[in-house]
Amino acid sequence: MKIIITGSLGNVAKPLAQQLIAEGHDIKIISSNESKKNEIEALGAKAAIGSITDLDFLVKTFEGADAAFLMTPPNMGGINIVQNTINAGKNYAEAIKQTGVKRIVMLSSIGVESPVENGPIKGLHFIEKFYNDLENTSVTFLRAGYFYLNFFNDIPLIKNAGIIGANFPETATIPLVHPIDIAKAAAKELVQNSEGKNVKYIVSDVRPASDSAKVFGTAIGKPELPWVEFKDEDSLNGMLQAGVPKEMAELYTEMGLGIRTGIVQKDFIEHGSVVNGEVKLEEFAKEFAKEFADKFNA
Repeated sequence: MKIIITGSLGNVAKPLAQQLIAEGHDIKIISSNESKKNEIEALGAKAAIGSITDLDFLVKTFEGADAAFLMTPPNMGGINIVQNTINAGKNYAEAIKQTGVKRIVMLSSIGVESPVENGPIKGLHFIEKFYNDLENTSVTFLRAGYFYLNFFNDIPLIKNAGIIGANFPETATIPLVHPIDIAKAAAKELVQNSEGKNVKYIVSDVRPASDSAKVFGTAIGKPELPWVEFKDEDSLNGMLQAGVPKEMAELYTEMGLGIRTGIVQKDFIEHGSVVNGEVKLEEFAKEFAKEFADKFNA
């Protein structure tokens, strides 16, 4: 199959490309970074260098493809992030419509069924609607849990204050996912003969926030590491002080609010709370400990 992969050589796109190439598929990877061209080709894929904001580029790239894995960057442009994400999704949908690609897999998210209290996820809410309207194209909406890798952002807080936390309580239950599990699920969906529009969740583990403190703390030699619930304002100010751009900090604060109220977890629970990924929290904690040590020694 001729398959297009968006997301450059990111945490999901690279292992996805590697798996599909190993299975013998003809892979083309979209990247906005010219310097990635050699690395993409070294994997055995073709490189399509351009911007996903450029509809003509997307149409040219998608021509002749059997399937496409579509994802939007989590922070497009630094300002107007949600609208930029929506516009990118609209471009993808139009390019699919013009080229007649028969099969797409969209990297979506838990919490996507709500247009409020989900921060950066709200852009995906509208993109799912664009893809739902595509005729003659089968779509799998692959709704992923909260990325384990987001916890890397807590390392400075752990190092400097001896705590981990967010603007939701330690009792909040969070569906978690590892990019490797997303890649495996996406690879399976892309090559399936599927019809219509289908929603599937990819979640590696479901744990209360307190478990992340316990498991990560144990992994880094701080078994008493506490989970601290912050007020929304304190969470926002903490991210701003850490150098997170204002708009993104506001979106992440809103997502934390959605986890606190249950809005973000709601659709996952209502669809049956299926956990089908392999990487559990304890296994990811080994990666967390390595990242912690690398940053601590840097």
